[in-house]
Amino acid sequence: MSLRPLLSAESVPGMPDGVLAWTTTRADGSFGMGSHEPVGPVMDRWAGLQDELGALRIARLATAHQIHGAIVERHGGGWRGWLRLRGVDGHVTTTPGTALAVTIADCTPVFIAHPGGAVAALHAGWRGTAARILDVGLDELEALGFPAPECVVHLGPSICGPCYEVGAEVLSAVHGVPTEAKGPLDVRDVLREQAWRRGVTQVSTSVACTRCHSDRFFSHRGGDQGRQLGVIALQSS
Repeated sequence: MSLRPLLSAESVPGMPDGVLAWTTTRADGSFGMGSHEPVGPVMDRWAGLQDELGALRIARLATAHQIHGAIVERHGGGWRGWLRLRGVDGHVTTTPGTALAVTIADCTPVFIAHPGGAVAALHAGWRGTAARILDVGLDELEALGFPAPECVVHLGPSICGPCYEVGAEVLSAVHGVPTEAKGPLDVRDVLREQAWRRGVTQVSTSVACTRCHSDRFFSHRGGDQGRQLGVIALQSS
């Protein structure tokens, strides 16, 4: 894979200077660890990503085995290479030379950046959204001195509402009000509203749906085992 996402993948608009952010596509291959694809090609993609990041003086890559929760981990310096945690669905850093990545295939990659030098990557499916992972990520940034209203938020490629019919229990959990019938759920609409309630005014949303545009993206509901990556990196000065 090439680190030319602005030309080949789904780029993230409106990021502050010094921040790179993008979502890989089906053309880049799967980065998922849970498919039946041989491990060699998958690990080669991860190694290639690290090589490309290294060429940009980005020495750290933080990821995790995700559990659809709302735990967000802070990452400082003092280490190099590829960190893979367990039970974590979000990452925050203020350390230049650090990249954060989440794996997705219908869930929403949430990219957050502050012009003062802080970034976050969140994995938000319906469970994470109901658990307010976006609020947790913004809380982490505010605790580090980066107010939510000054942040830029982008909601990347994920499944759209018309493609995502869910049960009443899911709608009740996400919206916080009792629901008796199944119906469509647009997770990005909910996340956008959550961001606005925190005072974030710079919120953008990808027009891509992983299910509608399954020629470009892996979709769990579409039967794919593959996973793309949402990546955000804080460059070294």
